[in-house]
Amino acid sequence: MDPLKTVRALPAALALAALLALPGLAGAELPDLAPLDGLLHRHVHPGTTRGIPLNRVDYAAWAADPDYPRAVAALAGFDPARLATRAERLAFWIDAYNLLAIKTVLDTGVKDSIKDAGSLFRPVWKRTAGVVGGRPMSLDAVENDVLRPLGEPRIHFAIVCASLSCPDLRAEAYRPARLEAQLDDQASRFLANPAKGMRGNGEVRVSKIFDWFEADFGGEAGVVRFLRAHGPPGAGVTGIAGYLPYDWSLNRE
Repeated sequence: MDPLKTVRALPAALALAALLALPGLAGAELPDLAPLDGLLHRHVHPGTTRGIPLNRVDYAAWAADPDYPRAVAALAGFDPARLATRAERLAFWIDAYNLLAIKTVLDTGVKDSIKDAGSLFRPVWKRTAGVVGGRPMSLDAVENDVLRPLGEPRIHFAIVCASLSCPDLRAEAYRPARLEAQLDDQASRFLANPAKGMRGNGEVRVSKIFDWFEADFGGEAGVVRFLRAHGPPGAGVTGIAGYLPYDWSLNRE
């Protein structure tokens, strides 16, 4: 899809702002994060749902915010081939995944779970979620074809599939210069949440994320090392006793 066509489909005032935000036209080397940053600051708030503390999304306010089409247009118009470093690629694609997950919820109108946007034969992860650099992309492609091959297990605490048991959506965009601190903070915050990250001491119960993506952490022994490095001080992790239930309910306010 031509990103300029995406812009032309917007109302005139938004189209002008989105056109100016397209990095390829503005001459920027990195995508414009101001629209996404503003959305995250304004519409992501701490709360508790079903006994799970998390950052919840005000989807209605997000959809009505003029920065939303600007963020979508900036993502569609930026060529990821211009990203020069691993940190730039990680930050860009984490932001892309999170924006596309929210876009999927808004595009499909699901109210209970993002999984309702898919079917048995075509899961939501496989459907086109949006356009990145002129190419239609699915959430599965962003996660498994782009992010996971970069060899950074902490991505699993940064990408958010719009569900209660997912890691919390961060109320700011990811930036290459701050990425290490942001990823460490995401991992430690997730593991400090006993409702969905890690529960207990010694033999602990942990998120199903560590089961689904165990290989990314270096097997079960690697998971234990990760929990010791990033989990709450004093947990004394010795092994995995089991996995916490995963609630796919929408992370909405």
